[in-house]
Amino acid sequence: MAEKTEREKAQSSVAENRKAFHDYHLLETFEAGLVLLGTEVKAIREGRVNLRDSYARIDGAEVWLYNVHIKPYSHRGYADHEPTRKRKLLLHRQEIRKLIGRTVERGMTLVPTRMYFKNGHVKIALGLAKGKQEHDKRETIKKREADRETRAAVKERQR
Repeated sequence: MAEKTEREKAQSSVAENRKAFHDYHLLETFEAGLVLLGTEVKAIREGRVNLRDSYARIDGAEVWLYNVHIKPYSHRGYADHEPTRKRKLLLHRQEIRKLIGRTVERGMTLVPTRMYFKNGHVKIALGLAKGKQEHDKRETIKKREADRETRAAVKERQR
């Protein structure tokens, strides 16, 4: 197996939405392409993107991404883009139909979890999610701390 180059390592994951894993139960994930402007792609390559508080919504037979903040490209000239404009997502028709059926359910939403490059194209991982309640969040934190303590105990035991 060939070793990844520095460029491939840097571009494997451009941005992550860690808050989504804390606030939602992710039931299913979908890979979608994005319709972007040239300056947006260059800014994404620089890593100037923030997925926090972003979401996707189905409008008719199209899926749109809202509140993704892509800062302007550093070496831009006259060409510029609006940082938080809504962007169209590219999904297969049967995936959109499936999402329409699932998001009609109470409490279901589409949350972008990760933005990455795949074969030179910007892709986004969309999670079909159900919101967590406060007690669920506390339970997740307790479980994470217990796992951390278990790993530390095992590591101490191996010494």
